[in-house]
Amino acid sequence: MKKQLGKILTFLFIFASSLNLVFAQDDLPTDQSYFQEFQGTKSAEERFKFFFNTPNRYNQNSGFDWLDEVNVYLNNSEKLKDSIAINYYKLVQAQIFHDIGDYDKSLAIEKELYKEKESWSLETKSTLLDLMDKTYSQLELYSEQIDIRKEKKALGITENVAFYDIYSNLGLHRKAMDDYILEEQKNVDDNDYLGKAIFDNNVGNYLRLDRSYPTALTYYNKASGFVKIFLSDVTKVKSEKTLNESETLRGIIEGNIGKCFVLLKQFEEAIPHLENSIATIKEFNKDKFSSDLVENRLAIAECYLQLGDFEKTTDFLSDGPQPQKLENITKKNRLLASYYDKTGDYRNEAVYLKKNIRIRDSISANKTEIRDKQRATLISEDKAYTKLRIQEQKEALAKSKNEMVLQENRIQMVFISLIFTLLGFAGLVYAYLKSIKNQRLIAEQKHIIENSLVEKDSLLKEIHHRVKNNLQMVSSLLSLQTKNTRSKAAIEALEEGKSRVKAMALIHQKLYQNDDLSVIEMQGYIESLINSVQSVYKKGGHNINITIDAEGVELDIDRAIPFGLILNELVSNSFKYAFPKNDDDGKIYIHLRKIAEQEGFFEYTDNGVGLPEDTDDRANSSMGIRLMNRLVNQLQSNLNIDKTSDGVRFWFNFK
Repeated sequence: MKKQLGKILTFLFIFASSLNLVFAQDDLPTDQSYFQEFQGTKSAEERFKFFFNTPNRYNQNSGFDWLDEVNVYLNNSEKLKDSIAINYYKLVQAQIFHDIGDYDKSLAIEKELYKEKESWSLETKSTLLDLMDKTYSQLELYSEQIDIRKEKKALGITENVAFYDIYSNLGLHRKAMDDYILEEQKNVDDNDYLGKAIFDNNVGNYLRLDRSYPTALTYYNKASGFVKIFLSDVTKVKSEKTLNESETLRGIIEGNIGKCFVLLKQFEEAIPHLENSIATIKEFNKDKFSSDLVENRLAIAECYLQLGDFEKTTDFLSDGPQPQKLENITKKNRLLASYYDKTGDYRNEAVYLKKNIRIRDSISANKTEIRDKQRATLISEDKAYTKLRIQEQKEALAKSKNEMVLQENRIQMVFISLIFTLLGFAGLVYAYLKSIKNQRLIAEQKHIIENSLVEKDSLLKEIHHRVKNNLQMVSSLLSLQTKNTRSKAAIEALEEGKSRVKAMALIHQKLYQNDDLSVIEMQGYIESLINSVQSVYKKGGHNINITIDAEGVELDIDRAIPFGLILNELVSNSFKYAFPKNDDDGKIYIHLRKIAEQEGFFEYTDNGVGLPEDTDDRANSSMGIRLMNRLVNQLQSNLNIDKTSDGVRFWFNFK
């Protein structure tokens, strides 16, 4: 009853919050000219602080107006050779270029200021480093971004060096989400509704980018509820900057909900969310370049395109800020090409399709190589930082231990002075304190070890996932080569190679899908392998009765890979040669069992046409048989072949 009552009260509070939010908008300033206040400020330092403490500074004047005014102050300061004022105005100038989306100019100024920062106050350094962090992220210069974050930690600006947003930018969205939840969830207080909104929105972003759209939508709805509660809570005093950032966040969350509906093909439901988001971001993030605004306009254009409203489609594609990110540029070109296709203007359709092809051809190979290097650098930095954190934790434990020892020594000195009267009681207290100390140290060490094991499991799964993906890429390349090859023998060889690659890829897929990364359950693996081989040899493979007896057998990867390749060869040979005329009565029997702790037995039979008379002579020239013999040797055994009256039998014991 108490839980149900709590849920009802929470629902009523959220409902009331959404009503109060409408009236709360009237309290926000809309006609105040921050530009005039900036002009009326006297010193460079005061202008600097006013600019960075005013979130909605472009409410009446554009960023270009501000840039012109700052240039005037900068020129005057340069004439007076006022180095302090010059640095302040250049930092303001860099922020304006960042706000209007000219990240290259912003970075050029930031690098110039970076050389002069040593004599600055910590607050001014923090402003510069935060701006460089965001600019490097926009320009996808992640190695430099990592260096900036390490410097911020060294200066005490931040407590930790976080990598999850960079992981996500490099395409590792699930890894980013897992790290983000592990590091940040413990820092969000139950009463911190704004912090909860930010947390749930970020988790939703990682899930949406990882294509888990329904789950992402759930997190976005939770984030929307929390930010509305925060904005309507009149008991807490909020600064104008906090209110502006919260309203902007509300608009971003609304847009993310709309984008989820677009990805779920629910275009009519998406439109009102996207329209509200665009209006909110424009109001509270006025005249600043916003990737969210660009993405929302592209998303709503896609909605109207799918619903057949071409006039509104062109309105959203032609107006508004131009996309800066490559994925947004290519998406806009794709939407324009689709629009011209639907309206019958095939010449313009071809123009935009060619634009995307040129973009893809010019950067795909180079960008893939750069991304791989960036991922390698990030993983290396992440490992180094993890080791550093473990070392810091060890030092903290050692310091705590020393402090406890000192404390114990002081207690012992007190006990010595009272030894004649409190000797027995002192012994009990000492033993109790010693026990508490040991339990605390054990608990802390256990926590460190558990975190390390979780991280290692995650890295191992990621490695197996990447190996599987790389093997799938090899299989795809073999498929492409098959299409461009006319020789029947070459095609068969390529198909055999592709089948072997798939068998190995399946091993790594099973490993990263398992909770236990050390062994593979062979019954499921063999069934998956048979299905893969059947998909290649559809000529009659589906009519053959296949019996698999491997229930409860588990093998490690060193034995599973050669075993999988052997089985792939045997099944492929049966499909190709064993049943040339009619396979309705075809039977294959696969038997695998463990005899002892480290020993096992494998048997494979079919009732096909059997082996030819010159099998022994062919064994030296047949790649399949030679390959199986070598693989069996890896299992420290010998391959046995029995020719029967109605088929063939392969068997061997293995260690």
